[in-house]
Amino acid sequence: MKSFATSAVIRSSPEAIWAILTDARRWPEWNRTVDRVDGEIALGKKITVHTKTSPGRAFPLKVREFVPGRRMVWSGGMPFGLFKGERVFTLSPQSDGSVEFVMREEFTGPLAPLIARSIPDLQPSFDEVAAALKHRAEQAT
Repeated sequence: MKSFATSAVIRSSPEAIWAILTDARRWPEWNRTVDRVDGEIALGKKITVHTKTSPGRAFPLKVREFVPGRRMVWSGGMPFGLFKGERVFTLSPQSDGSVEFVMREEFTGPLAPLIARSIPDLQPSFDEVAAALKHRAEQAT
């Protein structure tokens, strides 16, 4: 199983961070790893993410879980669960008024060992997303 994770402590409210995370149209304004996100980021909706790490390739995903201000799950992959990628975004309010942001992606399924070999190291991109979200949210407050 291959996975990537990142986190950041953000001095902003969960609501402000959530508003940034769920505004698909504006992702490229703050997130340099993304060319665009098509669709509406809402429970049960389908979105398509176009990344700079895989130019010319689109990643169709479904928003499987959506708990405003707390947790969101995007997933995609192959039929019959042969290969699945699941990205989880979590916001955890801290006692000092900040919010811990965690983003984790895990690749599973019978074909995961084979397909995972072709997945580049996403850790730098993950870390960049966390830093960019922190910067955007803290500028807004």
